[in-house]
Amino acid sequence: MRGLPYIASAVLLGSLSLHRMPAASNDSAGGDYFVYIGTYTRNTSKGVYAFRFNSSTGKLTPVGLVAEIPSPSFLAVHPNGRFLYTSNEREYNEQMGIKVSSFAIDPETGRLTLLNRVDSHGDGPAHVVIDKTGKSVIVANMRGGSVAVLPIQADGSLGGATSVDVHHGGPGGDPERQPGPRAHGTALSPDNRFAVVTEHGMDQLRLYRFDAAKGTLTPNSPAFFQESPANAPWHLTFHPSGKTVYVVNELSASLSVYAFDKTNGTVRELQTVSTVSPDFTGKSNPAEPRVDRAGKFLYVSNRDVSNKGQDNIAVYSIDSGSGQVTPVEFVPSRGKTPRNIALDPKGAFLLAANQDSNNLTVFRIDAKTGRLTPTGQAVDVPEPTCIAFLAAKPAR
Repeated sequence: MRGLPYIASAVLLGSLSLHRMPAASNDSAGGDYFVYIGTYTRNTSKGVYAFRFNSSTGKLTPVGLVAEIPSPSFLAVHPNGRFLYTSNEREYNEQMGIKVSSFAIDPETGRLTLLNRVDSHGDGPAHVVIDKTGKSVIVANMRGGSVAVLPIQADGSLGGATSVDVHHGGPGGDPERQPGPRAHGTALSPDNRFAVVTEHGMDQLRLYRFDAAKGTLTPNSPAFFQESPANAPWHLTFHPSGKTVYVVNELSASLSVYAFDKTNGTVRELQTVSTVSPDFTGKSNPAEPRVDRAGKFLYVSNRDVSNKGQDNIAVYSIDSGSGQVTPVEFVPSRGKTPRNIALDPKGAFLLAANQDSNNLTVFRIDAKTGRLTPTGQAVDVPEPTCIAFLAAKPAR
């Protein structure tokens, strides 16, 4: 939308006391990656923020606000590193509609320039992913219970949907929290032929065949896997081998491990384990699963919704043969409500986005054991919800 205000300069939060970000730095050792942070803009946040990240030290140097946009709750960087896409989950200007936004990335400064915004074809777009060819963005609409494929044009902007699938049915096992269809996350198989979508509102994994050339999602046969009642699958990720899928279930505070048939695109349940520590007595909602590059360890963020101060990151070792997991440790996230976590591209650090304490925390990863050690670094970001990395040119 051409009338939408956006910025391409480093705008910082000047007078937001608790939510103030440090001033931007001109440090030449600012980092070899940009880290983009998606947020909710319900209170003090203005949109997408960025940092430079040093993958040797784990140091984060603030760039500032790089795009002013309503609630860019989930981000995806194009494989070519030139474009970034956001779901705009919560809109507060009704004239803007429900959208997915595209941006051009300045390779030297990391700043974003809005290209366009298109209809997400559902209410509450909560998740976006880019297919392996870089031709399409797939968006899952939480409150709309739908999934749509949006083509990426040559200039990085988005076109109208080439495929839309609206889910029907419900309610789920918890009618209050699962009143009907609620698509919440998408993962593409490593070979780009299949997509698995978490249907939070009906306790299902929706299974699709994906045609990258046509930009279409076609329900597979079977079209879904039925999970246990009130599981409420949230987000998911594939093992690098493509043989296993890991799904976190919000309401049951559990992690489900599925064998994935790479020929037929179907799943078979192998294991379900708790995502909370044995001594935890409150209520927790897991949010984000991440597998390391070597496929040896799995990390899951846990949001303590009972306010007992036990928000943490669960660490699991992965059996190289079966893909099943064994708990290793539960590490405090050093913040409140770790909605998202991410591993840096070199695999040495884990970053946690703590939504309700308005900060980003950094942990060093032990390559042999998978264990996490806090670096002591915490930077201010208002209402962070997503973390995305991009290789950066050296700062001038």
